Amino acid sequence: MNFLFDYASFLAKTVTLVIAIVIVLASIASLRAKGRRKSGGQLQISKLNDFYKGLRERLESSMLDKDQLKALRKTQAKTAKAEKKKPDAKARVFVLDFDGDIKASATESLRHEITALLTLATPKDEVVLRLESGGGMVHSYGLASSQLARIRQAGVPLTVCIDKVAASGGYMMACIGEKIVSAPFAVLGSIGVVAQLPNVNRLLKKHDIDFEVLTAGEYKRTLTVFGENTEKGREKFQEDLDITHKLFKNFVAHYRPQLQIDQVATGEVWLGVAAMDKKLVDELKTSDEYLADRAKVAEVFHLHYAERKSLQERVGMAASTGIEQMAIKAWGKISQQRFW
Repeated sequence: MNFLFDYASFLAKTVTLVIAIVIVLASIASLRAKGRRKSGGQLQISKLNDFYKGLRERLESSMLDKDQLKALRKTQAKTAKAEKKKPDAKARVFVLDFDGDIKASATESLRHEITALLTLATPKDEVVLRLESGGGMVHSYGLASSQLARIRQAGVPLTVCIDKVAASGGYMMACIGEKIVSAPFAVLGSIGVVAQLPNVNRLLKKHDIDFEVLTAGEYKRTLTVFGENTEKGREKFQEDLDITHKLFKNFVAHYRPQLQIDQVATGEVWLGVAAMDKKLVDELKTSDEYLADRAKVAEVFHLHYAERKSLQERVGMAASTGIEQMAIKAWGKISQQRFW
C-alpha cells in the first residue's frame, strides 16, 4: 500500500510539473506572438566590401611572407587614406536576393527591402537583384514584378543577375531590369502560360457517384476536376489563357523593346549563351563576378528583411532539424553496415 501511495504521489507531482511547463511555454509563445505582430521583422544589412576584403586578406596572409605582407599592408593603408580624402563619395550598390517558389513567397521580404532602400537610393546608386525562379502563379509573380517596378519608377538603375534560372514568372521579374546579367548556362525564357488539371468525372459515373456544380454566372466555373467538362467551358478556359499570355507578352515588350517578342514568347527556354543572341539578356557573367567588380568602385550593401519566427515555429524547426540529423546518422550507420 505504501508503494502505491508513493507512486500516486510521484505521478501527481509529475503531471503537475508538466502542466506548469505547458502553461509557461504557452504564455511565452503568446507574448512572443504579440511582439511579432508589433515589430514584424528586422532589416539586416551587411557590407559586401568587407566580405571581399576579408577573403583577400586571408589569402594574402597565407601566401606572402612577413616582409611582403607588411609592405602590402602599408601600401593599402596609404591607398585607403587617399580614398578618404577624395571629395566625391563612392556610389552605392544595394544587393537584394529573390529565391522564388511557385507562390513567390519571397515577395513579402522583397517589398520591405525595396521600401527601405528607396528612402535613401538616388539615380546615382544601383540596385542589384540576384534572382532565381522557375516561375509560378500569375498573380503572385505579378505582385513581385510590381515591387521591382517601384525601383524603375524611382529612377534608380536596376540590374538583375541570374546564375541558374529565370523562367516564366521569373523572367517576368527579370525583364524589369535595365540590365540583365546571366551566367552562361542559366535557363531563361518560358514566356508562356500553362494550366492543367485532372478530371475524374468518368470514374465517378462508373461507380454511380453524382457530382453537381452550381454556379451563378455563365463562366463562374469553366473546367472542373469532378464535374463534366464541356467544349464551351474549354474554349473559355483557353481564351483566358490567351488573354493572360498577351498581357505577359506586352509586359515583357514594354520593358525590353529590343526583343522580337513573337519569336521569344513561345514558351521555349534558352541557356544564357543562346539567350544573349535572342537579346533576352545583356551580358554573360556570374553574379559573383559582377558584384566583385562593382565592389572595386562602389560601396556594396546586402539587404535582407528577416521575419521574426514565433517560439512555436523555432521549436518546430529545431525539432525537425534534430529528427533530420538523427535520420542522417542512422542512415549512415545502416549504409556502413550494408556497404562498408
